[in-house]
Amino acid sequence: MAKNKPAKDMMNDVENKTNLVGYVRKSNAGGAVKVSINTDAFTECETYVTSDGQEYVPLIISVNALNKVLDGERVVTTISQMVD
Repeated sequence: MAKNKPAKDMMNDVENKTNLVGYVRKSNAGGAVKVSINTDAFTECETYVTSDGQEYVPLIISVNALNKVLDGERVVTTISQMVD
């Protein structure tokens, strides 16, 4: 029998907070994806450093939303950063 997930854990899954960083859209010709990043939002993003000393900004784009943009069902979708 499957264990029920505690209500608090379920709420945490639903309440993941994100900061809007930019947008993704399909190019007018349709052969590329255009990415627009807000420079103020980007400078406020949290970063991480890899073992070789490179610094990265972890961002997320919903695969489902991106597919809708690529299929023409949506014009734009967001690029965000997860916030703890």
